[in-house]
Order: sequence, then C-alpha cells, then structure tokens
Amino acid sequence: MTSQTDTQGSVTTVYKVSGMSCGHCEGAVSGELSALPGVSSVTAVASSGEVTVVSAAPLDEAAVRAAVDEAGYELTGTV
Repeated sequence: MTSQTDTQGSVTTVYKVSGMSCGHCEGAVSGELSALPGVSSVTAVASSGEVTVVSAAPLDEAAVRAAVDEAGYELTGTV
C-alpha cells in the first residue's frame, strides 16, 4: 500500500478502482469511503480509476475494499 503522511499528520492514499465510468460512479465510491472512520476527504476520478483518500491514520485495506464493493466497484490496488 502506498501512503503518504503530510505535515498535519493526515495520511493520503491513492487507490485503483475498476468499473467507474461517470460522475455517478465517482459519487457512489466517494460516499461509501467517506463513511469510514477517520476519513476526511475522498476524491474519485472515473477517467483514471484513481480514488484519493485523506484520513487521520492509515486505513485497513479490508475496510476500504468492503466500502468499494458496497458501492458496486472493485478495489484493484494502490498507486
């Protein structure tokens, strides 16, 4: 997993998600990931399949995978 800690102590992780093709897809993935404890920001980009998550601490990959699955997409890894 690739994570980066910034100066405020938050962690930024970029995930690869397959199946997103539009703004609705981005919103569905962002909504599910935003509900995870500690997440302060989610930016999903359908064209690249990348989802950037900023959280207070590194997230459990199983929890991220479950949230993406709940939205109807597949977590394929991290960037």
